[in-house]
Amino acid sequence: MPVKNRFAELHDDITAWRRDFHEHPEILFETHRTSATVAEKLRVFGCDEVVEGIGRTGVVGVLKGKSTASGKVIGLRADMDALPIHEQTGVEYASKTPNAMHACGHDGHTAMLLGAARYLAETRNFDGTVVLIFQPAEEGGGGGREMCLDGMMDRWGIQEVYGMHNWPGMPTGSFGIRSGAFFAATDLLEIEVEGLGGHAAKPHETIDTGVVTAHIITALQTIVSRNADPIGNIVVSITSIETSSKAFNVIPQRVNLLGTVRTLSNELRDLAEKRVTEICEGIAGSFGAVARVNYKRNYPVMVNHEEQTVFAAEMARKVSGDCAEAPLVMGGEDFSFMLEERPGAYILVGNGDTAMVHHPMYNFNDDAIPAGCSWWAEIVEQRMPLE
Repeated sequence: MPVKNRFAELHDDITAWRRDFHEHPEILFETHRTSATVAEKLRVFGCDEVVEGIGRTGVVGVLKGKSTASGKVIGLRADMDALPIHEQTGVEYASKTPNAMHACGHDGHTAMLLGAARYLAETRNFDGTVVLIFQPAEEGGGGGREMCLDGMMDRWGIQEVYGMHNWPGMPTGSFGIRSGAFFAATDLLEIEVEGLGGHAAKPHETIDTGVVTAHIITALQTIVSRNADPIGNIVVSITSIETSSKAFNVIPQRVNLLGTVRTLSNELRDLAEKRVTEICEGIAGSFGAVARVNYKRNYPVMVNHEEQTVFAAEMARKVSGDCAEAPLVMGGEDFSFMLEERPGAYILVGNGDTAMVHHPMYNFNDDAIPAGCSWWAEIVEQRMPLE
């Protein structure tokens, strides 16, 4: 079955919703306008229940099919938040908010799920219940975790959950997926190095935090090259270095580092945490300095469940004719929290030849809307068919 005709008819409406969200981006949990707009549309569509404030600013809509005799309940999730980036696309509907833009396509995800919700509310051509999940704070805030902690899965009896993300570089409207580990665990590093500050002309009277820090940064890469199995997947990145003084002739007392560790297995995650701490404390100590490590476990590995992945790929083939084997992704995705609570799958939909996500020139491709909406609809109608 190709793209559903109804989504071709709704394409202009869904595009308008998407561009409105794009013009008014909101970051992390501050999705107040977006959440209110989503809730209003779900009520207009005729959802049986609409609840706001799940996971702080998340929205949940509930749709019952023509029958609910199957007792099946499926969750569909879209993220709503934007990024703290100044937009450079130059489109007429560009962000009106300084230093905020939809640089990851969450505006498109939200609009596509709203389009699917409108169609499903009109047709009700399924036996069971759909829970529409609109999530804030995917970009580092852990909104998925917050919605789960609010008891969303148990409150609505969700049995399976499905998510989608656009992907630049894949043909528009095509699909890609993989079973098992898919997106990496992303952990956050805060490292403080404290030595003994002093005059740059008298380094022998100091404990030079610059030298200590340089050794730490270099040595941290040996976790990847000498501690981890070479066939494993791990990335250690130091992304920020800030000194306590900013002068040409002062050796600073303290240096603060920020970074991330990305892994695709719990074994490598444990190894990384252990070695980061040992390396930082050991090297600092060898110079007479002190290193304090705050290793924050953030998003876990996102793991697609095998049965649901096979089904999601079948639905993608019904829509577009094919579904590719997606590559492993070292980026993080907090849909992982939902997949830890319930079986489900996460799929990529092609965004065409556009800038990569998180780039100031990125823009969601509205031509992907019919395929994305159709995939949502097929998930519901084929997983919970009417007899």
